[in-house]
Amino acid sequence: MTQLLQQAKAPTKLKAAHDKLFQHVHGSNLIYNCAWEDPRIDRELMQLDADSTVVMITSAGCNSLDYLLDNPAQIHAIDVNHRQNALLELKMALIKRNEFDDLFEMFGIGSHMDYTAIYQSVRAQLSESAQGFWDRRIGFFNPKSLKKSFYYHGTSGVAAWVMGNALFRLRPNIKNFAVCLLDAKSLEEQRQAYELIEGEIWGKFTNWLIRQPALMTLLGVPRPQIKLIEDSYPGGLTGYVKDKLKHVMTDLPIEDNYFWRVYITGSYTLNCCPNYLRSENQGVLRERMDRLKPYTGTVANFLRENPGFYSHYVLLDHQDWLAWNDPVALREEWDLILANSRPGTKILMRSAGLDLSFVPDEIRARLRFQTERTEALHQLDRVGTYGSTHFAEVLA
Repeated sequence: MTQLLQQAKAPTKLKAAHDKLFQHVHGSNLIYNCAWEDPRIDRELMQLDADSTVVMITSAGCNSLDYLLDNPAQIHAIDVNHRQNALLELKMALIKRNEFDDLFEMFGIGSHMDYTAIYQSVRAQLSESAQGFWDRRIGFFNPKSLKKSFYYHGTSGVAAWVMGNALFRLRPNIKNFAVCLLDAKSLEEQRQAYELIEGEIWGKFTNWLIRQPALMTLLGVPRPQIKLIEDSYPGGLTGYVKDKLKHVMTDLPIEDNYFWRVYITGSYTLNCCPNYLRSENQGVLRERMDRLKPYTGTVANFLRENPGFYSHYVLLDHQDWLAWNDPVALREEWDLILANSRPGTKILMRSAGLDLSFVPDEIRARLRFQTERTEALHQLDRVGTYGSTHFAEVLA
């Protein structure tokens, strides 16, 4: 894929403008307000235990908290965007505060009438950069705001809010059909509900909306990933989104799919939420919280500054972007990962593409990929938006 992505570059003004917009948005905003990777799949693959030391991308911090439940020795949550770490820090502080009702109201319901006072009660526990961010943005949790939920803030949340409002106004019954889908008790009921929704969702407006670079930028999808999908998936980007959505909504049980529920409704429920929001997990999370360390910077910089042998790396899909924009940095990151690994170190990645071509050939030669296992688990991923999942062990 590295070669494909490099060849696909086209120096047009429109594409250059898209790239500038993406860099501006991602350099000045919170992007992800909830993790968009299924930790149930991660858990099956990684098999964390008391000897595990994890290096991972922070995203919204949900999954780093989830991994703590498997009792690893240490988790390093790394993100180039300090706002993502600010979000994780706030979650950590509220868990340590030990007031579950307030935690769930803030991050389960997505708002709290006393959001300002609650923030002030934990502000001193946050880093200076996190304080600076939340001093300006704690109103995301204001239930009287136009959007009424934290989950409709951040660029991904804004995109969900815009799409939802546009569809609900154009097709008023869609919201009721969506509630029927979320309340379905069987796959058969889900399929019936989705059949009602499908004809309402897909039309000229939706097909146009999906193809808009600005919308994809808000969702955190860079142009390289869009190009990759357009080039490799039958039906292009529109076909990709249609197929992925239908698979999640009709082939997998919806009752515990908190990923899609939160963007459809703006909130979780007590029975459909990330594990860090379950009351029975609070004691364990508080006990292990000091094992979780946020770090702002690149994976490469972290490994240069903190050399050692790490047992697990969770890289999400950021190498799609590196393969397109900075293959030198991609190779540097891989060299540092391998230098800070032992034989058997595990690496988990996702991609918008359908194969492993974003990993340089000489790096692939040093890894053993569990292709059959990951392909089977990929079909069970409740998010369902990635083209592929990849899991490897470092060879001797």
